Amino acid sequence: MFVLAMRSIRQRPGRFMATLLSTFLGAAIIMTFNSLHDTAGQRGVDSVSAETLSTTAAVVGGYGTLLVFFAVASTLTVNIRQRTAEMELLRCSGATPGQIRRMVVGESVAVALIGAVVAIGPAMPAGRLLLEMFQDTGQVADSVSYSFGPVALLTGIDITLLATVGAAFLAVRRAARRRPPRRGTRMLLAYAALGAGGLGVCSTFAFSATDAALMAPPVYGAVLLSVGFALLTPRLLSGVLGRLPLTGASGWVAVRTLRERASQLSGVLMPLTLFTCLATATLYMQAVENDVIDASGVPKSVDAKNLETLNLTVVGIIVVFACIMLVNSLYAATTYRRREFGQQRLAGATPGQVLGTVAVEGLVLTATGVLFGSVAGLAGILPFTIVRTDSVWPEQGLGVWLGIVAVAAVATLGTSLGTARRTLRTPAVEAVTLAA
Repeated sequence: MFVLAMRSIRQRPGRFMATLLSTFLGAAIIMTFNSLHDTAGQRGVDSVSAETLSTTAAVVGGYGTLLVFFAVASTLTVNIRQRTAEMELLRCSGATPGQIRRMVVGESVAVALIGAVVAIGPAMPAGRLLLEMFQDTGQVADSVSYSFGPVALLTGIDITLLATVGAAFLAVRRAARRRPPRRGTRMLLAYAALGAGGLGVCSTFAFSATDAALMAPPVYGAVLLSVGFALLTPRLLSGVLGRLPLTGASGWVAVRTLRERASQLSGVLMPLTLFTCLATATLYMQAVENDVIDASGVPKSVDAKNLETLNLTVVGIIVVFACIMLVNSLYAATTYRRREFGQQRLAGATPGQVLGTVAVEGLVLTATGVLFGSVAGLAGILPFTIVRTDSVWPEQGLGVWLGIVAVAAVATLGTSLGTARRTLRTPAVEAVTLAA
């Protein structure tokens, strides 16, 4: 099976480009921030600088690990779903489910290893730039020199490979089931995430306004709420579709397609909802925190600077990774619909009508992800604002939120329409014949 896996990679390398990109960027981020552990562990580094570097590496490294898993799982799920016919052919040829799993896992590990090794190159200068940023803001002493050592190297490769193996195993196991999976487990996980998120958000009121960890409970609670909403994608999407006044051929086809593919769209709505939630919650909470510090007239302490740097860095990572997950999932899913688009054109639809359908689908997905991501983010913002300022609503306007919505809309509509337009260049008869 390992030989078959390597042959599959050599014959169709384009199939694995999304996975390679996800693992490459994930490993680069993990190595970049974990190199701060190597830097903090050097001799002669003062305690304040070491604590700043270690805290940043620990917090962002944890987020990076989760994002790597979600990114790889998202791309592999779409990739494996598109290979259903190939796996059925292997079964008919005598391959066992275990052999198919080993083949897919072997392919994923080989691609992930390549991505992790290549990521070493950009991770080293990126870590050095990160250290210089901390030194420019006075959070780390200028005498601290950069070190890229075993912690960065081993964690980057090990975490990437472990996340890839786990994501590949889960994806191929789900695809190999002959019966459709039960919804009970998914619903149980969704309600558990919503319940834990609600408890996390409510626990904000147990902290004082000056507590250094005040921002943690609402942020983690909002993240869990967004995960719960993403797991409820089929129901939430059906509820949204039932209330949209969509008319015309493009609107009718888009609604029907979204209803049929609701369970498959979690790979798209998960990064979209998570991005909207975390970006909204973190940026608004940090803005509230900055206003409180400015109003007090006291200069920012090292801890306050560290917190702001962490928040902005985490948001930056989430933006990059969520966009990558979103683009990969939409690109793979739209490309896979080449035959569907060809059949629509043979039935009389014009390329403009097909693009109109894709545009309506993108708008509905964007509205759904932004809506529930904003609800989850707001659930964390309000308790934080109440405890920190005694006000219910933050003073910041809608400018930040509109910017977040714009990024989400551009990523979703740009990828889906761009990929669909490229797919429509293939003649309809040829698209149906090649995809058959």
